[in-house]
Amino acid sequence: MSGANGAVQGQAEGQYVDLGRVELLESLQNEDQTWEKLAPRWSVTQPEPPWKVCLDATCDALSAVGALDSLERRHAEDELEAVYSEIPNPERQLLTLAHIMLSRGLVTEDELARQIRTVRDRLETV
Repeated sequence: MSGANGAVQGQAEGQYVDLGRVELLESLQNEDQTWEKLAPRWSVTQPEPPWKVCLDATCDALSAVGALDSLERRHAEDELEAVYSEIPNPERQLLTLAHIMLSRGLVTEDELARQIRTVRDRLETV
């Protein structure tokens, strides 16, 4: 889907979110970098990734300021489940939140790509 920011491609429109594929998110999905596979690399045994708390806080903050209502986000996540069905939770929740934010113009694909690079650079220095 070609939204205002150009990040979402295709023409599928859900009731709550643009359902088109996002190239950046597709590439992340295809990397298969789930917590379940990454945690052993750092000898971590926590069942949930440390970023899950930040994900939940981000969702709460977006709702609190009126940028993304919690119920609307959940409906959008449900609509996007088929798009990201190959990814387990909480990674799927993270990808769907990014997808929703991109499709609504809350963040651009370039901004998101920059943040991903920053996080990867930090991880590589560990």
